This record gives sequence, C-alpha cells and structure tokens, in this order.
Amino acid sequence: MKRYYYLSDDLDDLEAVEQELEDGGISEPQIHVLSQQEGAVERHRLHEVEPVLKQDVVRATELGALIGVAAAGLVLLVSYLSGLPETVGWIPFIFLAIVALGFCTWEGGMFGIQMPHRAFRKYQADLAAGRHLFFVDVEPEQEVVLARVAGAHPGLSPAGTGAATPRWVIRLQNKWKAFVHIMP
Repeated sequence: MKRYYYLSDDLDDLEAVEQELEDGGISEPQIHVLSQQEGAVERHRLHEVEPVLKQDVVRATELGALIGVAAAGLVLLVSYLSGLPETVGWIPFIFLAIVALGFCTWEGGMFGIQMPHRAFRKYQADLAAGRHLFFVDVEPEQEVVLARVAGAHPGLSPAGTGAATPRWVIRLQNKWKAFVHIMP
C-alpha cells in the first residue's frame, strides 16, 4: 500500500472527494483528514485522524522502551559485576531494573505527546495557515480510482507520498465496521 497526501482549503470539496473515493471502492479507514479546524471537519463528517496518532507518542514510547531495556540491562550488569547480589540478593536490583524500564518508557511517551507525528511535521506550516491535509492509503489497483477522483477536483494539491497504514490494520478496521453494522 502507498499513502498519497493532498492539501486543500475547502472542506466541502473534501467531503465530495471522500464520497467519490468510497463510491469507487476505497474504504473509510483508508481515507483521513488532518486539520486544525477539528469542529469543521467533524461537521462535514470527514474521517479524522485519531488524536493519539496526530502526535508521535507511539514511536517515542517505543524508543523510550528500547532505552529502558538498555538501562535495565546496565543496572543488572553493574549489579552482577559489583558482587552485591551475593550479599543482598537479586530482588532489589531486579526491581530497580524494572523501574528503569518503566520510567524510560513513560518518559519516551511524554516526549512523544509534545511532538507532531513525524509524517505530518512537514505540513505544520500549511495546517497553521488553515489548510487541510487529506491523505489516502491505496492498494496498487486502487490508484486509478484515486487519480481519477483527484484529477476531477482542482482544489486538491498533491503534497507527496509516504508509507501507508499496514494492510492488515485496514482489513481489521473494515471487519470491525461490518461487525458493528450487523450487530443490533
């Protein structure tokens, strides 16, 4: 899958684009709008980016966890080399290693919540200027539909490509939506 980014000034046009894409076989979980005008996006019933995904929380938490694993390993290594566990026991050092891992992971998440997602950083000036970032994750066979729809809307400015949401996540979201629709 591949992600295509577009910039637009018109939410009405984006609403029409989203409907045309869905009519062409591109599912709702493949289509997203990122804007600083969240209320207007909601009123137009556009598929917004989840708040946690607007920030770099996930990536920073993973990085914090990796640093935490290294810190925990360092605590255990220093403890072993010092010989203290032979007199005191391993419990305090294992506990300290777990605390180091947890703290580093938590701190990573706290740093990540303060930063925009790395995929959206280059669009911050456009978003601050009131523009809307529209992006679509498509399979190779869906690129024709996207090109046709995007070509019919001159208000959409191509803004680049990038890595898409994994295919299995989109399939899971489609199955969940179908399940919720079927249930009473």
